[in-house]
Amino acid sequence: MSGAVVHHPVYTGDDTALLDVAEAIAADWAALGVRGSFLARNLDTGQQLGFDIDESTPLASVAKVPLALVVLERIATGDLDPALPVTVDPGTSSVGPTGLAAFRHPATVAVADLVLLMLSVSDNAAADALLGLVPVADVDARLRAWGCDGIRLRHRMNHLYECAAGAAGNDFSLALELAVRDARAGRHTIETLDPAHANAGSAAALVALLGRVWCDEIATPPATAELRRLMGLQVFTQRLASELRTDSLRWSGKTGTFLHLRHEIGVVETESGERVAMAALTRSGRRAGLAPDIDLAIGVAGREAFEALRG
Repeated sequence: MSGAVVHHPVYTGDDTALLDVAEAIAADWAALGVRGSFLARNLDTGQQLGFDIDESTPLASVAKVPLALVVLERIATGDLDPALPVTVDPGTSSVGPTGLAAFRHPATVAVADLVLLMLSVSDNAAADALLGLVPVADVDARLRAWGCDGIRLRHRMNHLYECAAGAAGNDFSLALELAVRDARAGRHTIETLDPAHANAGSAAALVALLGRVWCDEIATPPATAELRRLMGLQVFTQRLASELRTDSLRWSGKTGTFLHLRHEIGVVETESGERVAMAALTRSGRRAGLAPDIDLAIGVAGREAFEALRG
């Protein structure tokens, strides 16, 4: 194994104690065979900790957050009717296990409810229906205009599955094997796992976006308020939220899962008003469709970072 490349994370922390937490999280992930990036930032003090925060990563369903913000801004400015009915046909819509993507018959849903489905249950068909109204190029251009240069939207959600099928046919296990093998070799058989061609972003860019949303420093206040509300309705709690679920904390987040990718971004808020934004972007080094130990490690990272950054 003398030719194996050893990865040395680049750590971020405002003091020695925060750097120690970042190093401990990276070590925990590495012990599970997980590579990735992590950043947590107190939105009120600016203190932060993390590692490899500028590394661009395919976002999977985390890309639905910037998409939602662009759609919600169009609704807030009157350019898009939230009650506009959109018919989604399962025969031509996106693949996915939840929401309209799992339907067997056509359904008609209002635009505002498509945004709800996209964020609460990560509905791929709802996301691509919205991209039928606000094209990918327009979403990406709006992100550029807002100065979100570390986040790129390049394709519809269904393109993830189209590229996987193109490389592995209908064998999802083979696609997962290719993803893991390519990650080790530094290549990309599946195009949408290449940050240069995927919907991609860095932990730093995603936390910056969350900070601007929570502080009403981007888009319009009605759009950011609605995005905060909808992210608070996410039903998936197995990652960052898993260690931050108490009566005195509020978690608002969005997961992203595809092949070996397991992500989540979000904000935890206390009753006293403290706010910590986080982004955990991971790539597993093993062929496992289910990895509760990795989900747990992401949750532990969130809790340890939150405790370290509380005022």
